[in-house]
Amino acid sequence: METNLVMEALKFMVLGMGIVYAFLIIMVFALKAQAALIGKFFPEKDNLKTAKKVQPSVATSDTAKKIAAISAAIQHHNNQKG
Repeated sequence: METNLVMEALKFMVLGMGIVYAFLIIMVFALKAQAALIGKFFPEKDNLKTAKKVQPSVATSDTAKKIAAISAAIQHHNNQKG
């Protein structure tokens, strides 16, 4: 009784990978169905009317703050080396 171990291993590999692939496909459909149900029973509120409009000056201020924080971090790192 001679069995080809390579063929047996290949069969198990294909079986295992097939089961994992099937599980992932089922999970994708389940998550899509869950998202549809949640969207149906708990719709998002329309916050566009109450949202503040972002002004360009705020974005520039944000950028300046980021640059200052990065500069301070670099200077702190350089002071720690000595």
